[in-house]
Amino acid sequence: MPRNNFYESHLEEATLEWFEELGYEVVFAPDIAPEGEYPEREDYGDVILTERLKEALPRINPRLPNEAVEEALRQILFPQSPSLIMNNKAFQKMITDGIDVQVKRADGAYGTEKAYVFDFAKPLINDFMAANQFTVMEHGAEKRPDVVVWASVGSH
Repeated sequence: MPRNNFYESHLEEATLEWFEELGYEVVFAPDIAPEGEYPEREDYGDVILTERLKEALPRINPRLPNEAVEEALRQILFPQSPSLIMNNKAFQKMITDGIDVQVKRADGAYGTEKAYVFDFAKPLINDFMAANQFTVMEHGAEKRPDVVVWASVGSH
């Protein structure tokens, strides 16, 4: 009886091929790691690709002034709660409802506008990336998911 030699690595490779067929950029995560060939993270605790996000936000929100886009970036990068669950809920709300930012109007008054992380009306303006073997260090413990996916990561 033939043995099935299906390994976890086969599933990882198939997953990456599937994402590539969907139009995702596919990268080998060690290449974008702090010591990688094309580093995009300052340390292994970073899970947000900050430079890519900085490129994506103005592209998705062209009507917003730079100060409002920077405010949206700060809200994403610096969670407001010590609770992981509360931060995840807040981030999910940012994704679905947008991020409230202050915008100076022509009359000098400030008003609230929305900055968006994704452009749902024009999905092709968003960028999508999948990476395998993305190492994260958290509280001294190393974690390495087989595949991690980002959306609206910005283009290079």
